[in-house]
Amino acid sequence: MRTILRRLDAVLGFVFLALAWEICVRVFEIKPYLLPAITDVLRSFWQHRAELAYHSLITTTQVALGFAAAVVGGVAISLAVFFFDPVRRVVMPIIVALQGIPKIALAPLFVVWFGYGTTSKVLMAFLFAFFPVVIASLGGLAGTPAHLIEHFRAIGASRAVTFWRLRVPSALPSFVDGCKMAMPLAVIGAIVGEFVGSDSGLGNLILMANAAARTDLLFAAILAITAISGLLYAVIHLFGTKVWWRAL
Repeated sequence: MRTILRRLDAVLGFVFLALAWEICVRVFEIKPYLLPAITDVLRSFWQHRAELAYHSLITTTQVALGFAAAVVGGVAISLAVFFFDPVRRVVMPIIVALQGIPKIALAPLFVVWFGYGTTSKVLMAFLFAFFPVVIASLGGLAGTPAHLIEHFRAIGASRAVTFWRLRVPSALPSFVDGCKMAMPLAVIGAIVGEFVGSDSGLGNLILMANAAARTDLLFAAILAITAISGLLYAVIHLFGTKVWWRAL
């Protein structure tokens, strides 16, 4: 019952925001090309539902591929850094330096190197999502309680047993939190890639709507991006609560 009430509160929050949006546009008579009413946005969303679905599928695929690559690569790097000090000394400064680079500046290069297709967008999603997965996974492994490690040593557990039975379960909550941070960033990365160079996807649709001064369609595409991001976040949340039995 409490869970239902929390979800109802969230729905009511969105409803209140939509009503405030509609009222402000009508009362202050804001021009539609500046800010369309939410009813106009929803109408455009319905009228262009087939087009939005097509571009949403493309963007979602790119996000999923980039996020999956970030998870696999991030976990692999975090394990290598955690167990091998030479790798830590060499790799971590490189990762931190790459994180400091404005990623949007790399998007044109990716288009030049990999073209206007899916690859450049997947790489942008990967680049945006990679760092949070690495840091969260590494922090989870390093944050294993010391007294539990001593307990495992006292009972003669091998390093492999300690890793699988203690360090991995201890790191999973941090890993899930890292994935929660990485997923919206992967969506942003894919959209940035589509802005810079693409012939499909929601980012491309936003550019086309902007060029045609179709602000209602532009907001409809933004609404679709928000829905995709929220849905993928919910999947990770469900993974964290149902698979690892953690109340979040």
